[in-house]
Amino acid sequence: MSHRIIIVDDHPLFRSALRQTLEGAGNGFAFEEAGDIEGLLAVLEANRDCDLILLDLNMPGVRGFSGLLLLRAQFPEVPVMIVSAVEDPAVIRRCFDLGASGFLSKSESAARIRQSIDTVLGGGLWLPEDVTLARDAEESEQTEMLSRLGTLTPQQVRVLMMLSDGLMNKQIAYELSISEATVKAHVSAILQKLNVDSRTQAVIAASRIEQGQFEQLVESDG
Repeated sequence: MSHRIIIVDDHPLFRSALRQTLEGAGNGFAFEEAGDIEGLLAVLEANRDCDLILLDLNMPGVRGFSGLLLLRAQFPEVPVMIVSAVEDPAVIRRCFDLGASGFLSKSESAARIRQSIDTVLGGGLWLPEDVTLARDAEESEQTEMLSRLGTLTPQQVRVLMMLSDGLMNKQIAYELSISEATVKAHVSAILQKLNVDSRTQAVIAASRIEQGQFEQLVESDG
């Protein structure tokens, strides 16, 4: 049976090039594409039966790891491989902490790209050759918060993203078409899961995970 793979990147030329690289192996994969996280969610909601998502970290509608967080919360059964120009080992390790099954550099050769896909489809993990999952003391401290972030529901991830953007409860309620009371309930749950006392602390905790990260993503993937 053919594997269904969804390529998610806001650059159509890159999506096309990656698709052609994989189709060139003659493996019979069935491909779909999305240009942003909302497009991907629409594709998955129409058909959850997907074998692998190839996800860029930096796209419209997401910041840093928020797209990966959202996917792992809403579709935990679907493996996700990050495809990115970022080469920072700490960033790569954070992706695995948040549930990624692989991290593929955009500069890899066609042969390595095909090998990475086969590895992850076979249930394995794929890392760049010069990266290990060993962490220093500072990264180890962040791992606990990453684990806490990973317990958020899809809607809680959305609310935290909007809190990080400075939106108030009324604005969040409007954007998500829910009541302010529901927003408050989500905020309370977020604070409890992240083990913090205020929405400001929640935003700070989330931003620390991505400190310096967003700017690097923009420079590398933009």
